[in-house]
Amino acid sequence: MRHHTRSIILPVHNAEPWLDECLRSVLQQDFEGTMELSVFNDASKDKSGAIIEKWRVKLEDSGVHVIIGGHDSLSPRGVGYSKNQAVAQSSGSYLCFLDSDDVMMPQRVRLQHQAAVQHPSSIVGCRVRRDPPNSTERYTRWINQLTPEQLLTQVFTANGPTVIMPTWFCSRAWFSHVGPFDEGGQGVPEDLLFFYEHLRKGGGVVRVDQSLLLYRYHPRAATHSVLETTIWTHRVRFLEEQALPRWAAFTIWNAGKQGRRLYRSLTAASQRKVVAFCDFCACPQVVAFCDVDENKIRKGFYCHEDSQERPKPRIPILHFRAARPPFVICVKLDLTGGAFEDNLRSLHLQEGQDFLHFS
Repeated sequence: MRHHTRSIILPVHNAEPWLDECLRSVLQQDFEGTMELSVFNDASKDKSGAIIEKWRVKLEDSGVHVIIGGHDSLSPRGVGYSKNQAVAQSSGSYLCFLDSDDVMMPQRVRLQHQAAVQHPSSIVGCRVRRDPPNSTERYTRWINQLTPEQLLTQVFTANGPTVIMPTWFCSRAWFSHVGPFDEGGQGVPEDLLFFYEHLRKGGGVVRVDQSLLLYRYHPRAATHSVLETTIWTHRVRFLEEQALPRWAAFTIWNAGKQGRRLYRSLTAASQRKVVAFCDFCACPQVVAFCDVDENKIRKGFYCHEDSQERPKPRIPILHFRAARPPFVICVKLDLTGGAFEDNLRSLHLQEGQDFLHFS
């Protein structure tokens, strides 16, 4: 029976406001194969446990086997630990990850299972609807509009995994090959670290192009506990490990705060590969979006004052049309009314080969 079961993996910690709707969405799946729900209750102090027990009866009456694990210590062990425990106690050959504050559409398991069977070493995601609808609009557009190629080329951006964790669906065999999740607890970006390891091992990224999850945004979400500086450090190291070795030299697109921060964060060996900073600030029609003042443009270079090297490195600042690819782009997308994107397209470059997005 194990081979034919699909396991929904549900970590729970103080999820009382959302849990009824979440578990109802498990009951409403239209997948016709065998399903089980594996819940791990991570020291909830609200009524989550009672809600889970109530839904256990309804789910098992409808043919969904329910496994409930957990602990009632004073403090939770964290999302990574809870996911690992829920996976360990489950038995399915495919894993469908679900967050307790989200809601699945009825066709989610069926459509993602079809995709996962065809892509056995991939993480399969899907499009999402955000709730409230006007929260994180740019981020939601990014999740839903990435092309199949960009699911692999845009893995270095601040947005994190190109398919978001609450939409992940994969085979147990592949999960075991890559995982488990980091169990460092609060403040550890366990989904990002797993995603990077997945890519290191040659895993693919696939998205079902239907909205299969209502993805909630609220102040209590675990993602808010991860510091931006922690994620920045992981991203820079992953960029240096996976992308920069392919290039003998490169240009940082953005001579402003983010571009200079990236330069300062690189190892000395990577810094030596930076031949120039470039920006679009000398371009008159988009000067409103400039983040480098005129004095810096006139000066014509960025001096890395903290460098131990003598003389201190002076990196030229060029107009983007004068700069040479490949580029690491430290300009946030979807912020300039299309002006930046138009400039980039005008160069007729190939994403992944001639440039990578980092911001």
